[in-house]
Amino acid sequence: MAHAAPRPRIASRRPGGIRVFGERAHARAKLAVPVAIGLVYGYWAAANRREGGPLTGWNILFGLLTALAFAVLCMALLSVAPRLRREEHAVLWGAFCGAAVGFLVNQADTSVLRSAALGLAVAAGVFAFLFYRYYTHEDAQGRPIE
Repeated sequence: MAHAAPRPRIASRRPGGIRVFGERAHARAKLAVPVAIGLVYGYWAAANRREGGPLTGWNILFGLLTALAFAVLCMALLSVAPRLRREEHAVLWGAFCGAAVGFLVNQADTSVLRSAALGLAVAAGVFAFLFYRYYTHEDAQGRPIE
């Protein structure tokens, strides 16, 4: 009995998939995206801290320093995390997201226990999601499945 031969999947020429934009656009996005997200995060933290009160210079400085710290940590994670095993990769992103959410909640003048509990819950959720994603999209050696 004859069977049709399986057709090979079309693999992209580059590792990581097909890129719509050029290398230059991707290099700029590696810097621009964390900075933009950091600015939003810094504004959010500063707004939580002032609790609807007047905008002061110290509040602006706090927002800018928070944005800078967030952007630097995000860029460091974007460069380091892909080289790690899937478990470590998921743990790093989970810890980063959990700490970021816990810090934002803490700036809203809530209890430390509430901010820690919410940060741990977010960290656990992000870890579970990313571990599942990396586990189902990589082979045993950690290389992406094509």
